[in-house]
Amino acid sequence: MPAELVSLLWLAVTLAGYYALKPVYRRHPRWWTSPLLLVPLLLVVLGVIFGLNYPDYIRDTHWLVLMLGPATVAFALPIWRHRRLIRENWLPLLVGVVGGSAVAMLSCWGLASLAGLDEDVRRSLLPRSITTPLAMLVSGEVGGEPDLTALFVVITGVAGIALGELTLRFLPLRSALARGALFGVGAHGAGTAKAYSVGNEEGTVSSLAMVLAGLLNVLLAPLLARLLH
Repeated sequence: MPAELVSLLWLAVTLAGYYALKPVYRRHPRWWTSPLLLVPLLLVVLGVIFGLNYPDYIRDTHWLVLMLGPATVAFALPIWRHRRLIRENWLPLLVGVVGGSAVAMLSCWGLASLAGLDEDVRRSLLPRSITTPLAMLVSGEVGGEPDLTALFVVITGVAGIALGELTLRFLPLRSALARGALFGVGAHGAGTAKAYSVGNEEGTVSSLAMVLAGLLNVLLAPLLARLLH
């Protein structure tokens, strides 16, 4: 099969799978029905069957990754739109974002080191808890593999939805600020989508926490890169 046709085929499967599964997730919003989980699983199965590896898939679908770049500009919108909420709750938001980012990075670095993963993988894991376009920027800055980081971001998002549901079930988090920040800092965009299903205020806070965590990580990436070197 010509290489151009293979590229188009993988693009079609990725996009068709995502749009076909979105209505299913809307009707049954569970972590195991999320397109972020099911579409990668479908691609893995097809890749094993047809002998496609991950670098080939990224090469054939690279324009989807390139589209993430302009999307970073849109992150200014929720900050401007909800600037009053930020002014009123800047201290808990700051503590949550800084604390959550620090725990995410330190825990994944420590666990990856204990598991004996090589340094490239550990560096690629560091920004796994922020949204994909910013995570890829941070990954490149600290010496990781941005394409591998994108995969870790997806896994973190799906896991964050599942663990977030479990956390809300057992912890008495009555504040919309706390519930929203839990999803936004821990599970970025996937968590924000879940937060909106919990409540509109939770979704708003989650989107702000996600954006602020991403910007904080980007700003601190040069310092982190020096520390790692």
